[in-house]
Amino acid sequence: MTRELLKGNVAIAEAAVRAGVEAYFGYPITPQTELLEHMSARMVELGRVFLQAESEVAAINMVYGAACAGARVMTSSSSPGISLMQEGLSYIAGSGLPCVVVDVMRGGPGLGNILPSQADYFQVTRSAGHGDYHPIVLAPASVQEAINFTALAFDLADQYRHIVIIAADGLIGQMMEPAELPPMQPLRRDRPEWALTGAAGRPRRAIISFNLHGEAQEAYNLRVQERLRAIERAEQRWYEFATDDAELLVVGYGTAGRIAHTAVEEARARGWKVGLFRPQTLWPFPSDRLSALADQIAGCLVIEMNAGQMVEDVRLAVGCQVPVAFYGRMGGMVPMPEEVFEAVEREYKRCRPCAKAEATRL
Repeated sequence: MTRELLKGNVAIAEAAVRAGVEAYFGYPITPQTELLEHMSARMVELGRVFLQAESEVAAINMVYGAACAGARVMTSSSSPGISLMQEGLSYIAGSGLPCVVVDVMRGGPGLGNILPSQADYFQVTRSAGHGDYHPIVLAPASVQEAINFTALAFDLADQYRHIVIIAADGLIGQMMEPAELPPMQPLRRDRPEWALTGAAGRPRRAIISFNLHGEAQEAYNLRVQERLRAIERAEQRWYEFATDDAELLVVGYGTAGRIAHTAVEEARARGWKVGLFRPQTLWPFPSDRLSALADQIAGCLVIEMNAGQMVEDVRLAVGCQVPVAFYGRMGGMVPMPEEVFEAVEREYKRCRPCAKAEATRL
């Protein structure tokens, strides 16, 4: 494979094509429109299905229909568009169907702006629609990770018959980096045994998310919870740097995690015992590893491009083992490495065990 200079949105689109996506339905919205534009050319060129829907509501329901037929299907949008898809996502979850959704997050609330943000964290991790479920959520921090996670998203969706969301802030979608694309995979010819492909020669079957009987609906929910526990056990993913002797652990995902990495490298250059923990799955959140790291650190600093959302999952993971501080920027503002380093410096001086001992002696 050769490295190419690729924009994040285009890289995700081409990675989906090469992963064997059969149908794409979407609606343009900045900062993810290049993804849709690439699909409009490539899917038609390859004889696959591309349709620009009249709205995000229509697009997600087209995804629902194609998923029922057993197709590898995806859509993409940005924060307000993902909000419009919530009901359809819940119907897909209620029907136990696989699909891939790309959310290239922008500043909000409301129409907001087209600048990068991470304020969709609650929206995509807490359920993405009503009901007792979570989608799998992957959070790339580079164009290469966006490519890798796109192929992974389709495999996880098929494996668990589950919604998978790629949560990439607007900077990941718009940045250009050298990256390698995987080889083209052949399209699937066989359909899953549960797919609706016509009842000729077999008994009728239906895929629905509607059940008036409480006992039956609870039984379905219990099966969903069993699947979620299996996903939690098997699919927690993360990246860590310089954690072996860390006294302060900096936690960030996506672009915020990438910027935090620069600040941690600067801290290390000064001899400070600072490490980085970057969740790659936002759900299931990598709580097991973070909880284990909490046994050896003195403090934790969470960096986000929002008012503080992932910080709640960090606090749940570490419990009362260590204090958890937060630094964030909102509304599409991206924290600079210098200001993140200043936050690291403040927290490192506050949480170092030797600093605590000195304060006790005084």
